Parts: sequence; structure tokens; C-alpha cells
Amino acid sequence: MADRTSSSITIKAAKADIMAVIADLDAYPEWASGIRAFEVTETGDDGRARRARMTFEGGPISDTVGLAYTWDGDDAVRWELVEPGTVVTGLHGAYTLDGAGTGETEVTYELAVDVRIPMIGMVKRKGEKRIIDSALKGLKRHVER
Repeated sequence: MADRTSSSITIKAAKADIMAVIADLDAYPEWASGIRAFEVTETGDDGRARRARMTFEGGPISDTVGLAYTWDGDDAVRWELVEPGTVVTGLHGAYTLDGAGTGETEVTYELAVDVRIPMIGMVKRKGEKRIIDSALKGLKRHVER
């Protein structure tokens, strides 16, 4: 899982406001296309998810997986697969927020996914890129509205 796909977008909002949207996993189906359901199964002392189950549909891949989250305040969140699905065998991702106090924040999303079915690397990265771009655009629309 060394290869990761990443992309960035600038959102007109403070880091704390953007991270509040990212941390509200239950609301993802409202703005993140392909996410059908999120269930937080464990929270940390800060009230943010430590573990969750996500159900998604992404083109040829639909699955339900368990994820573990690590939060770095309003600067970053990372997640990794802890319960594989029927198709997804590996998943690592992160949102990193970089804001200079100008009212704009650069949000970078990294993602690496492994699946049980054989898939050419280029096709896999293209799928990851589509997921990332859709999520970043949905996040921007949701935060800036």
C-alpha cells in the first residue's frame, strides 16, 4: 500500500470550521457522493470518532468496512482499515488542513485502497482520484454554502 493518490482544494473557511464538517462522520452521506452510511462505533475523549463503519458505493466497488481514526486537532485526520470488507482489503487515508489565517484553507486528501479483485495500478489510482476529487468538491460545496 505504498502508492497513495492525493489532491488538494482551497476552501473559503477556517480550519476549525472545515474540520468540524470532516469530523461529523454521520453527515457524510449528505455531501460525500458514494458514501451510503457511516456509523461511529467508538469516540475519543474529544468527542471525535476513534472507530466507525462506513458503507460506500463507488462504481464497481461497493462495501462496508471498519475504520480507525487518529486526529491531530484541526490540522489533520488519518484513518486506516481495521475491519476489511468483502472487496476492500486495505485502506489508508488522510485529510490535512493548512490555513494561514487568511480565511482560506488548503485541504489535501490522500487515499490508498487495496481490493481483493486484480486491478491494474493505473486503473486503481484513477478510481482513487475520482473518489478524492468528488469528496473534496463535496466538502467545499458543503462548507462554503
